[in-house]
Amino acid sequence: MPAGMPLTTQAVAAEFWRSKSLAEMNTAEWEALCDGCGRCCLHKLEDETTQEIFYTDVACRYLNLHTCRCRVYPKRLQKEASCMQLTLAHQEAFAWLPPSCAYRLLYEGQDLPWWHPLKTGQRESVHEAGISVRHAVVSETDVAEDELEEHIIYWVDTP
Repeated sequence: MPAGMPLTTQAVAAEFWRSKSLAEMNTAEWEALCDGCGRCCLHKLEDETTQEIFYTDVACRYLNLHTCRCRVYPKRLQKEASCMQLTLAHQEAFAWLPPSCAYRLLYEGQDLPWWHPLKTGQRESVHEAGISVRHAVVSETDVAEDELEEHIIYWVDTP
């Protein structure tokens, strides 16, 4: 469905995320939780002493910087070794997700934020709310790996 088009699936109307746990969701529901912010595709650095995670403004080469969607999503795990498939079997990955991420919020027992496309019915709402990485990041093809620390950023989240 093109960006900006209303979300009209039966699952949205039923607000499945309120009545099902992450473990109970089917594949379509699980995928629908992604708000399209693109933050999970940013390079992150971890302080080895404190385990604090720092986001950079450097995105995976496969992230479309305008739509904030992966250009190779079906083959992302084969194309990018550092890409993770988010599942409940890899719960440690939830800590690497941004605080505004639907998967992380639901995993932590919280609700989706007001701007989430499943609540607004509009795919663009994540961009309009200023949550996405649109117009705020560069591709990893433009940054040397040893320069990542110079690209640390701090997001202000308002889930």
